[in-house]
Amino acid sequence: MSEPTPIAYSDRGPAGAGLAVWPEIPAEALTEGRPVQTGHAYFADETGKLTSGVWHCTPMTTKRAPYDVNEFMLVLEGSVTIAHENGVEDTIRAGESFVIPKGTPCVWKQTGDIRKFYAIFDDDSGETLGDDKLVVRRPDPGCDLDPVGEQDASRYIGGVPEQGVKVFFEDATGQMTVGVWSTTEMHTGPAPFPRNELMHILEGEVTITDGAGRATTYGAGDTFMVPKGMVYRWDSTGAVRKIFCIFQPREAAAASRPEAAE
Repeated sequence: MSEPTPIAYSDRGPAGAGLAVWPEIPAEALTEGRPVQTGHAYFADETGKLTSGVWHCTPMTTKRAPYDVNEFMLVLEGSVTIAHENGVEDTIRAGESFVIPKGTPCVWKQTGDIRKFYAIFDDDSGETLGDDKLVVRRPDPGCDLDPVGEQDASRYIGGVPEQGVKVFFEDATGQMTVGVWSTTEMHTGPAPFPRNELMHILEGEVTITDGAGRATTYGAGDTFMVPKGMVYRWDSTGAVRKIFCIFQPREAAAASRPEAAE
């Protein structure tokens, strides 16, 4: 078996393969449109509960219903309006990201084509967020961040960096978190990565080296997945800011909070 490596996402799917046609959305779930959806799943964890990839869809409006998964989305093209039960509407446009928590009663409205990266946690625990938290969450890329607390200096090469973080969403089980993170220059020694993390670079540049010594550099606008268990080294010489979507199995999430995300 080959060493795990970061998975780079493309808005058009894998080179030479593109996007596959996905099953039709049932007519009974819609009030407008006969949408055609295509996509590619770049990643699924060992449980099958976490899936992530790219999705494209033609116009549609859904009936109001509780959203059936926790989903982080980064809009690449087009826009979508999420209409809440209380009449409040959120419109998310290309370049913006958002989360719909599982159980949120809402209508999905898109008048044109949309393309997005997604990360879905299909939670079957039965645990739910309070009604006041069942609303669209929108990470603010330019927000002020809280300092990350004390860290294990032994894992860094050349000193402990200054890091900041702000969490915008945590699911009912504490396994999926979404937020914004930044660091000054940072170099780490190779170590197994403790979680699955989708990263979207907002500013700066980072080189990720896997356990086989393969190095890949990602810059502003790039999106990639680092799978849990991959031997991982981070090297960045300038400041880096990213949006993250982290998934840790419950036992790991309890022991390590995203405030120490790297």
